[in-house]
Amino acid sequence: MATDVMPNTEPSMTKLVGGIIDDTQRLLKQQADLLKADLRREITGAKEVGMSMALAGALMSVGGLLLAFMLAHLLSWAVPDLPLWGSYGIVGGLFVAAGGIVFYLGREKLDKLTPPGEQTVEGLKENLQWKTNPN
Repeated sequence: MATDVMPNTEPSMTKLVGGIIDDTQRLLKQQADLLKADLRREITGAKEVGMSMALAGALMSVGGLLLAFMLAHLLSWAVPDLPLWGSYGIVGGLFVAAGGIVFYLGREKLDKLTPPGEQTVEGLKENLQWKTNPN
C-alpha cells in the first residue's frame, strides 16, 4: 500500500509575514538613504552657490565702495555749491535705496524655495505609519 506523499511546497503564514516585514524594513531603509542622498546633494549645491555668492559680494563691495567715492567727488565737482559731505549723503542714500530693493527681491525668492526631498519624506511617513499601524 504505497501512497504518494507530496511535500508541502507552499510557504507558511509565518514566512509570508516575515517576508513582508523584511520588505517593509528594506523599503524604509532605502527611503531613508534616498532622503540622506537628496539632502547631501542639496547641501553641497548650496555650499557651492554660497561660496560663489560670498566672493562675488566681496568683490562687488570693494568696487561699489570705490564707485561711491568716485561718484561723491564727481557730484561735488559738478555742483560747486554742494559741500562734499552732501555729495556723500546723496550717493550713500542712492546705494541704500538700491540695496533695500535688492534685499526685498531676494527675500521674495527665498520665500518661494521648497525643502529638498519632500516626496521622499512623505513616502517615508506613509510607510512608517503603515508599519506601526498596518490596519
